[in-house]
Amino acid sequence: MTENTTIAVAMSGGVDSSTVAAMLAQSGDTVVGLTLQLWDQTRLAGKHGIPDAPKAGRCCSLDDVYDARRVAEHLGIPYYVVNQEDRFEQDVVRPFVSEYLAGRTPVPCSLCNNHLKFDQLLQTARSIGADRIATGHYAINEYDEARGRWILKRPADLAKDQTYFLFGLTQAQLSRTLFPLGHMTKPDVRAAARSAGLALAEKPDSQEICFISGGDYKKFLAAYLEEQGEKFPESAGELVASSGEVIGRHEGISNFTVGQRKGLGVSSPSPLYVLQIDPASHRVTVGADAELGTRTLRAHRLNWISIPDLTAPIRVRAKIRHRHEPAWAVLEPAGRDEVLVTFDEPQRAVTPGQSAVFYDGDQVVGGGWIV
Repeated sequence: MTENTTIAVAMSGGVDSSTVAAMLAQSGDTVVGLTLQLWDQTRLAGKHGIPDAPKAGRCCSLDDVYDARRVAEHLGIPYYVVNQEDRFEQDVVRPFVSEYLAGRTPVPCSLCNNHLKFDQLLQTARSIGADRIATGHYAINEYDEARGRWILKRPADLAKDQTYFLFGLTQAQLSRTLFPLGHMTKPDVRAAARSAGLALAEKPDSQEICFISGGDYKKFLAAYLEEQGEKFPESAGELVASSGEVIGRHEGISNFTVGQRKGLGVSSPSPLYVLQIDPASHRVTVGADAELGTRTLRAHRLNWISIPDLTAPIRVRAKIRHRHEPAWAVLEPAGRDEVLVTFDEPQRAVTPGQSAVFYDGDQVVGGGWIV
């Protein structure tokens, strides 16, 4: 750290970001706590089966704001809440809704990181005179002199690895971002929180998408569209076996995601899974689990981190969802802002709308959105 550094800490009210604030404050840096107010947790309460009271375990709640403020007071650092609800709705919620209605499965946490937690947070930090921001993400960020690039790496605690959600960070954003927890494990972090006297040292981690209560996106879609005075677009269609045989009908493609087993609305002597969703014809193809495997995918809207661009095929390990173990593949250019990924072995349930993130060892090469 340089002397007299001012660092804005993104404080979510959880143990990770609170511990980051404590660590930096103890190191002698000038620390300012910032919380982004992103979503009114009571906004859709009671509609379409959404609980009247926000459920515990969701990030960015009013309780989290209270906890973050309490930590800032304990540490004696300035603290501000920045309202970004309009921006969050525009850049995260609306795309989330549009993706599901189009038969794709979105990753709102990646969108939030790209558009709010780093882009907007960095702008806010600059406006209050902060040189850099620090977050509680589990990742490592280092500058490589030889390549002249900032490199994003997987953390020491691979069970908490959040690099999948950070693939969209630009070189400019990485150059001003600190991940102090990258070399720590979760037990280490809780121990540090206890040592700093933080009352929330044992607070459970948030598990849900912040704006979806109970994890039921279908209820959220219905309530949100009703609030907006919009109707579900007509997307009812046929349920089709992989053989092409029509075996039933469905009420809308937004009810499905690739790999889904339950709620298909058709009986079968053996389990059926969603294999493919065709937004144009509204057909949903179902089949056996063994048919979910595929060796190729295409991704677009790319962001490169460890390399400036992809100009020739390279070997990588590709991760197609947060809990997916990165698998060996060949990555090659496939047109403007698009790549073809060919896996060594078939991968289960490659899902359009999800992120594909590429790794070289522990380094994030880059990533994009599965077509």
